Amino acid sequence: MSSHPTPPLSLSQKARRTQEQPISFLITTALQNPHLINFAAGLVDPYTLPVRETKAITERLFSNTNRGRSVLQYDTTSGLADLRVAALAHIERMEGKPAGAMSLTADDIMVTTGSQQALYLIADILIDPGDIVIAANPSYFVYTGTLTSLGANVMTVPMDDDGMQVDAVEALLERLEDEDRLHKVKLIYCTSYFQNPTGLTLSAERRPRLLEITKRFSKHGRILILEDAAYRELIYDGDALPSIKSYDTTNEYVVISHTFSKPFAPGLKLGYSALPKDVAHAVLQQKGNHDFGSANITQHIALESLRDGSYLEHGHTLRDAYRKKRDVMVRALDRYLPKVAGLHRTDPHGGLYVWLTFPVGVNTSRTGEMFQTAVQRGVLYVPGDYCFQPDAAGHIPVNHLRLSFGQVALEQIEPGIHILGDVIAEQLASVRSATGERSAIPESAI
Repeated sequence: MSSHPTPPLSLSQKARRTQEQPISFLITTALQNPHLINFAAGLVDPYTLPVRETKAITERLFSNTNRGRSVLQYDTTSGLADLRVAALAHIERMEGKPAGAMSLTADDIMVTTGSQQALYLIADILIDPGDIVIAANPSYFVYTGTLTSLGANVMTVPMDDDGMQVDAVEALLERLEDEDRLHKVKLIYCTSYFQNPTGLTLSAERRPRLLEITKRFSKHGRILILEDAAYRELIYDGDALPSIKSYDTTNEYVVISHTFSKPFAPGLKLGYSALPKDVAHAVLQQKGNHDFGSANITQHIALESLRDGSYLEHGHTLRDAYRKKRDVMVRALDRYLPKVAGLHRTDPHGGLYVWLTFPVGVNTSRTGEMFQTAVQRGVLYVPGDYCFQPDAAGHIPVNHLRLSFGQVALEQIEPGIHILGDVIAEQLASVRSATGERSAIPESAI
């Protein structure tokens, strides 16, 4: 037997750039504490999953032997042709305009293994190490982690109540042009509906303007907008806005990615995207290297749900259920959050998230007393620093947190917020005591 030590594994540069996703820690924490009221999980409500509808669909699919065989066979890399046609028709319904007005055909629709695969593949065909992606700060931390793994330089712009600040995008592009780095910009990533983590939506006025800015600065090569519309159909009140993609009448500058996970069932693990033709071609080649086609059986289930009306009907059920949860959470926050200046929250019109911002000096991070106390008392949230990229000085704010009402049971929301409100009040009192300045966090209306 050899006594020589085993040589270390020689990992690729990409593997060495890839860090553990924060979601792994949060899942582990939840599993270790099964009685936690879990406001961290961005999962869907298990009691609204379409079990009855899916059972009826699968019974139809396998009631005919020939159809059943086709369901269990491979299909094409780009996705089941009839599903791509049905998905395009669904996009037309959401936009309120024909596909031709966006220069789209079913050939421009690609089915992926969740919209997450589409996000990955689009970055994969565009990004070389050192290339620049512009995103909002805060942003969807799973995807910014993916971009970092691919070697992207993720540069950020702030958000306000109208979503990503597109004037700041313009200013950043102007600065990059002055620095002779505009050619490095490949992608602008924007969650345009009920963003994860803030719950905020890009305003109607900013949508066409973001496209106009992108076109104007595509001087050394085309800059793409990646519009993540995962939460688009979970709208509870307010106006249903047209997508950024709807303004891309020549189908050249915007990719929009949708999913079946949030509005129907995540177990299908299916997404679909509308892409410019050259982007679709490049993505198709990479998807062929990944899986040469998403699961065929779930594509047939998704197709039947669109055909028989169960998809649209289930959407009504989901929106009613989540609206109730959102309303309970907002009322509980009104009741139990301390009334102090500098404490701000978002009240989303859709999606699954509420975002809290605290006065500077409050630490919501996983190493901070607030997070540890909340877990000890039975409540889990997402520390907001997970969702930020560092600024030019390397600073990441630690005075934010994300709450999700998606998976948590309706009857647990108010008790959980009551616990969290007590923890927050204690932390604010501790900060006042430590600073010795009550005026640093004056007591007044939010």
